[in-house]
Amino acid sequence: MPDPIELFFWPTPNGWKVSIALEEMQLPYNLNLINIGAGDQFKPEFLSISPNNRMPAIIDPDGPDGAPISLFESGAILLYLAQKTGQFGGATERERWTVMQWLMWQMGGLGPMAGQAHHFLKYAPSMDPPNDLPYAKDRYRNEVARLYKVLNTQLGQNEFVAGDFFSIADMAIWGWASLWEGQQQTLEDKPHMARWLDQCAARPGVQRGRALAAELRGGLQSDKKAQEVLFRQKG
Repeated sequence: MPDPIELFFWPTPNGWKVSIALEEMQLPYNLNLINIGAGDQFKPEFLSISPNNRMPAIIDPDGPDGAPISLFESGAILLYLAQKTGQFGGATERERWTVMQWLMWQMGGLGPMAGQAHHFLKYAPSMDPPNDLPYAKDRYRNEVARLYKVLNTQLGQNEFVAGDFFSIADMAIWGWASLWEGQQQTLEDKPHMARWLDQCAARPGVQRGRALAAELRGGLQSDKKAQEVLFRQKG
């Protein structure tokens, strides 16, 4: 049995990417909660692992050449774990590049745009003072809708995002896509995305990763202190 990976985590779509991967890959891990609403991400001990003050992050005691390695950025962690285990990254060179491009699509497109949609649609209007900005709400709602049309088209041609196999690209996209209602989206015109959401959600590894510390999720709309920590940061 390998030594457990240290997972630094909070139950958000980015955190779920790695918790799902660890569960799907059946890798042992220790859970280290990083309460982003309380400011744990700014503590020096966490910044030494994740200098961008974002979770998730990991420390693998059995890294390359048998030496420990710490990693931040969820996409980099997924690529590392896929290579480490030989799982969920594609079996051929063509499959690997297909997985890579959809992982990059999530990292550079869906994740940031859906995150901004959540912010301006759910959180900004509840801040003190309220920031109810129609242009920002329309901008990010519409861009997320465009991205989900892209995803739906891809899933109309493939069982999973990168082909007929479940991959780290699905893990990366699913957490954000599963929150489509909070992004004020509809699935009525996206039957392939709806089918895929249910198919991924039925996987035991996805269920376990999504359930990790789930009782700690929520309340941000009414938690003014957490809003101050998360949304009033100055560079």
